[in-house]
Amino acid sequence: MTTEPPHSSHGGSGGGSSPGRRATGGIAPVRAAVVLIVFVVAAIALVAVGTRKTVSGNAATPAVTTTTTTTKTSPTTTTTTVAPDAVKVVVANATQTNGLAGHYTGVLAAKGWAMQTALDATASEQSSAVYYAANFQAEAAAIASTLTLKPAAVLPLTAAVPVTGTTGDDVVVVAGADLVAGA
Repeated sequence: MTTEPPHSSHGGSGGGSSPGRRATGGIAPVRAAVVLIVFVVAAIALVAVGTRKTVSGNAATPAVTTTTTTTKTSPTTTTTTVAPDAVKVVVANATQTNGLAGHYTGVLAAKGWAMQTALDATASEQSSAVYYAANFQAEAAAIASTLTLKPAAVLPLTAAVPVTGTTGDDVVVVAGADLVAGA
């Protein structure tokens, strides 16, 4: 029987180390590097999967999102500012309050508007309105603002206006019950 010397270079994994001990210069550093690389790659893969958007539904058909936007626009009107003294304005009383149209004729005359003789409306109105002929919308809006009326009170001049005898006028103010308190 042959016995090997205690520090023989034959066999064994430790090059003469005793059983249970590891060598410091062999395969352990390579194994540690491989484990570290596998860990880093796995961490990167998990982060990439964790930050990705979730996908639901059938992968063959892409999800369709429809966004509907409703925008209310008014007709485009080209307006030029006309000097107030060049705008013919008439005020019509649409209430039972005497002198209402005359009062507001004086108020607007003081602002420089070319005021016509005050009239009576053909019907009583609760809400006042400022009607404008073509190309006088900006001026009607300015008059409505002076009278502290809302922008919705500014309307195009049509045959439906409850006033007769306004042919040739640029702006017609129909003074309703809402203007009585300010008179």
